[in-house]
Amino acid sequence: MNDSRPCTLDAITGHHARCRPDHPAISFEGTEVGYRELHRESNRSAHALLGAGLERGARVAYLGKESARYYEIAFACAKSGTVLVPVNWRLTAPEIEHILRDSDTALVFAEREFLDTLARLRPDLGALRTVVALDSEQERGAGFTAWKTGHLDTDLTVDATPDDAVAQVYTSGTTGAPKGAVIAHRSFFALGESMRQGGLDWVDFRPGDRSLISLSGLHLAGLNWSMQGFAAGVTNVVMRSFIGQEAVRLIREAGVTTTFVAPAMLQMMLDEPAATAQSFASLRKVVYGASPISEALLSRCLEVIGADFVQAYSATEAGNAVALLPPGEHVPGGARLRATGLACPGVEVRIVTEDGREAAVGEPGEVCVRTPARMLGYWKNEEASAAAVVDGWLHMGDAGYLDADGYLFLCDRVKDTIIVAGANVYPTEVEEALGRHPAVAEAAVIGVPDETWGEAVHACVVLREGQEVSPRQLMLSLKGAIADYKIPMSYGFVDALPRNPTGKILRRELRTRFWEGRRTGIH
Repeated sequence: MNDSRPCTLDAITGHHARCRPDHPAISFEGTEVGYRELHRESNRSAHALLGAGLERGARVAYLGKESARYYEIAFACAKSGTVLVPVNWRLTAPEIEHILRDSDTALVFAEREFLDTLARLRPDLGALRTVVALDSEQERGAGFTAWKTGHLDTDLTVDATPDDAVAQVYTSGTTGAPKGAVIAHRSFFALGESMRQGGLDWVDFRPGDRSLISLSGLHLAGLNWSMQGFAAGVTNVVMRSFIGQEAVRLIREAGVTTTFVAPAMLQMMLDEPAATAQSFASLRKVVYGASPISEALLSRCLEVIGADFVQAYSATEAGNAVALLPPGEHVPGGARLRATGLACPGVEVRIVTEDGREAAVGEPGEVCVRTPARMLGYWKNEEASAAAVVDGWLHMGDAGYLDADGYLFLCDRVKDTIIVAGANVYPTEVEEALGRHPAVAEAAVIGVPDETWGEAVHACVVLREGQEVSPRQLMLSLKGAIADYKIPMSYGFVDALPRNPTGKILRRELRTRFWEGRRTGIH
């Protein structure tokens, strides 16, 4: 590695403050913040954190929508040796309480609209000492600004190492209560380093790039993307929250060149009337991930958006991408469009069967990875950490297989697998087949109890506007497309599918009413 290249988050802003002080680091709602300004203000906030009595390793939460201040605070945490705990503002009060209590958060930065919620929760949060109100545009001089005023803007020396904790990100909680994955500095640099080691430009940043942070930085995928952009010294275009119309406008007017999105975001952008090829003319690269993408949507993206596409596969616990599907595989009708990708340089992927052996080529099993970006562990949960990481291998919780060339193909989440009379049915395969019907906008497939077969396949279907179709018509359309035992025996039509903030379908919510009153979620 080049010795001058930062390898911990605390070193990023100082490096670019020296190399390109006036280059915009952040563009947010019409205002740009240069790297020198970001460095000085994050220094000031870091001094204020230490002045508040926080010690190294103390947890600092952020509760609010995205803004330039969020990234200033993120760097301030790194510079003070404290650990950032991003809190999704869409969560309910009990969910917020769980994160603040579980993380032993000592200080919370909160936007005004969440202060009442914090006031109600605070008596039960013994570790919480300080709440700092974030300024609104109309309240400069109060709250956050006043809190850091008077503190130095000089550099701090924390002597951080790549293995030190810098963030604690809570899992989306698709099963059980969310757990705090403790992330080290090294996780944020692993992908860029692996690309350099492999001589690859599948995921890259160039000096003049303007990177749109579409996936929220309050989740590890978005935070990872933004920090890679900051590390490269590019301009990061920040949205308070993702809106398809606003994203299309920003890409066009701000000259966005690269972004990382979830497939649902691509769908929302392409559904906008302003989404023409000209609107996306500045884009050179689109990285997508966080949930599966349908072949129909990907084909539409390739037709409208004239950019290189790269699929990234990861998980919060993995710390960074573990596999990538390169641009060269993204061609209409390409043989590997359904693949997840190849392991990143320095990352190992293997498939493990239910009986613990390594699967043969083409044989499905659980995906396990060994990656230098892996989390340090779950906060205060050694049992869950030991179950997730065995002998250095992270169990991803996904079912998949490797082909003869090492390409990874995912079948589904292990826990989402439906077992019909002893045969595994992977929902994604059925959902893709349903998505090819012209009346279907999207579908989610779940297992429901069946007295004869143990489980039966049920499809929750969202229809395209103005379209009608019967369950029988859908069933007949699947004949010959997938094996008979995979074809849903029942169908329900819904207006929308429940999703978590990163766009993943919450099949557990769809299953609840079918399994209510049963001891377990399997028959």
